[in-house]
Amino acid sequence: MFKRFLFITAILIISFINGSAQDQILTVAEKSEFKSTSDYKDVMNFIEQLKKTTDYLRGETIAKSAEGRDIPLLVIAKPLPVTCEDLVNDRRIVVYIQANIHAGEVEGKEASLMFARDILKEDNLQLLDSVILLICPIFNPDGNEKISTLNRTDQNGPVNGVGVRYNGQYLDLNRDAMKAESPEVRGLLSNVFKRWDPSIFMDCHTTNGSYHVEPVTFTWMVNPNGDNSLISYLRDKMMPEISETLLDRYKVENCFYGEFNDMLNPAKGWVMDASEPRYMVNYYGIRNRLGILNENYIYADFKSRVLGCYNLIHSLLDFAAAHNSEISDLLSGADQRTIARGANSLAAGSFAIEYKVKAVKKEVTVKTFEAEYVTEKDGWKIYKKTDRQTTVTVPYYIDYYPVRSTPLPFAYLLIVNDNEITELLRKHGIRLEKLSEASEIRVERFAITELKGASRLNQGTILIV
Repeated sequence: MFKRFLFITAILIISFINGSAQDQILTVAEKSEFKSTSDYKDVMNFIEQLKKTTDYLRGETIAKSAEGRDIPLLVIAKPLPVTCEDLVNDRRIVVYIQANIHAGEVEGKEASLMFARDILKEDNLQLLDSVILLICPIFNPDGNEKISTLNRTDQNGPVNGVGVRYNGQYLDLNRDAMKAESPEVRGLLSNVFKRWDPSIFMDCHTTNGSYHVEPVTFTWMVNPNGDNSLISYLRDKMMPEISETLLDRYKVENCFYGEFNDMLNPAKGWVMDASEPRYMVNYYGIRNRLGILNENYIYADFKSRVLGCYNLIHSLLDFAAAHNSEISDLLSGADQRTIARGANSLAAGSFAIEYKVKAVKKEVTVKTFEAEYVTEKDGWKIYKKTDRQTTVTVPYYIDYYPVRSTPLPFAYLLIVNDNEITELLRKHGIRLEKLSEASEIRVERFAITELKGASRLNQGTILIV
């Protein structure tokens, strides 16, 4: 009896010590009462401190940034898989949270670090029975190190400044998913998407756009060229349930992400207008996985944005843990359909090369403010928020559908041996086969009649218009 008492006491003391150690690890946002955000060194120190408190956290590196900084990946699991190959028969699903791709949009960085700390506490460990959590809190460390009070001056905190949008190459990493010009994105493709193959990916941002009360908005991938059953699942089940959990359980007002078609007439609808697969979340959707975009509201105070993002991550993990088998079956079915279609040269299927948007069946409610027109600058209309708050329920334009398509081919034939092209295709996980002998093949051929570049750079890149 005495030995047993000592054993139980020892367990309680160890648990208390571990809990206390984690409680004492605070982010820069927390320590500064949400006046500041973490620099790169702060993030890496936080991770190192947290690793000392648990056996359920391992650090990996996604890539070296353009300026030579290691991009950290936190692997949180109970137990930790020794290798990714161990996941083949693992019933847990992998969830990947990414923050700070735009280093002026910093609440995801602070929130993801806080969540990494708190999920390792005894009260939250049950989530790890069903989920393996990956977190990259600082995907753009080079942009993060340019913290200044002169950046994003319209943003409501942190008052001591934030980083910049672009990386060390002056590229917008959230426009680099397809072309993968940056070392950051190439590392993401190889060391997260291909290696870990997360079932769910959420990318954390800060938006401005239309005025509203809700500090947290989020939405789903929209490009129609993936398996559309995944979009239906997100639209009809997963996103509404997460929204409800975020409000009812965690008391965070939220709405689906978008902007008004007309700031002066909200009745014209709420639209999500970023449909191209160059955006990370849409790119992940055409890989037949679940992509979620988190946009925290720029005009809400910094503390509300951080805590709102934190609770959104929690709501997502709650859903993933409760529906892990359902999600695994959904993704497996999408993969099987895609493979079967690719293996059959006569299979029906088409690829949307032009698409438009229509409203979903269910309207959205937004707690907005009336706006007034001010002026126009560089083709953009400028508005100002009034104090007149109004709640509107309007059509949500987010369902993208093809208006011009081309049949899906059995394969593509590359007749130019360019290592840069083949390396990029392999980075995306595309299988290449080399013809072993001279062959005569009947094909259809692209005929490019003109390539016209935009008159100026767009975030480090000349767009074809």
